[in-house]
Amino acid sequence: MGNRLSVIATRTGDDGTTGLADGERLAKDAPRIVAIGDVDELNSALGLLATEALPPEMAGDLLDVQHDLFDLGGELSMPGQTLLQPARVAHLDRLLADYNARLAPLREFVLPGGSRAAALAHMARTVCRRAERSVVALARTGIVQPPVRQYLNRLSDLLFVLARVINQDAGVPEVLWRSERTRGK
Repeated sequence: MGNRLSVIATRTGDDGTTGLADGERLAKDAPRIVAIGDVDELNSALGLLATEALPPEMAGDLLDVQHDLFDLGGELSMPGQTLLQPARVAHLDRLLADYNARLAPLREFVLPGGSRAAALAHMARTVCRRAERSVVALARTGIVQPPVRQYLNRLSDLLFVLARVINQDAGVPEVLWRSERTRGK
């Protein structure tokens, strides 16, 4: 693998195409490439979140997710291959249950915000939802294994819960939606 990325500027994409892992070339705006790009953007958003001062357990969980997303992106770049195992979806379910158990029940909708780290978790959540939509669109015409969709769906839920936990741990109140607020001020 050490020589795999020895040349970054290959110029092979100058014609508006990019290569999959199997050598097939697709237009850079093909649904599969859009999905791969959205997953890559999600991984970068998680990398940004991970630069914040997070509890070590949460930082480790996010790093695991970043590795999973790399596998997920690799699977998208190799149609028909399975890299992301269903056990990783089950792992997210366990994390979701664990972190959610630390929180009081929701009584109102939560607006993205609070602390900077929580806002970054919310931003990553919205990028995750976009990646999920791209993967769902790809699945209409191409091969996508069910755990890929399931993983992104669970991850967006986990990122919402993590944002709440981050705010709680920082002693920052959540920003609650108020339907009766004065409009037009």
